[in-house]
Amino acid sequence: MKLVDEFKTFAMKGNFVDMAVGIIIGAAFGKIVSSVVGDIIMPPLGLLIGGVNFTDLKVILKAAAGTNPAVTWNYGNFLQVTFDFLIVAFAVFLVIKTIVAANKKEEVVPPAPTKEEILLTEIRDLLKK
Repeated sequence: MKLVDEFKTFAMKGNFVDMAVGIIIGAAFGKIVSSVVGDIIMPPLGLLIGGVNFTDLKVILKAAAGTNPAVTWNYGNFLQVTFDFLIVAFAVFLVIKTIVAANKKEEVVPPAPTKEEILLTEIRDLLKK
């Protein structure tokens, strides 16, 4: 019974629950980002470079022979995944930058010294001499 209690204590810790929520939201957000990249950003990018679909780019290393499929080097899929990563990384960077800017506290500017403080500072400086 003690093991169950220890697990319950571990599972209900704030950090564990926060992490679980973050993972679930991150997975859902990942689907949104993948859709934005695949469905919104990549089609115009492909159109700009001549309608090329990156995933179809490949080099045939050995042609198909009979029932044996062709051996291909699928560099287009690598390019697609790399572009997806770069776009996702940039999107996450922008989100983090926006959050940091929103949470950034304004620097506290000390108020200008009063006339009395200025006068006392001058007196202090004269007494030092």
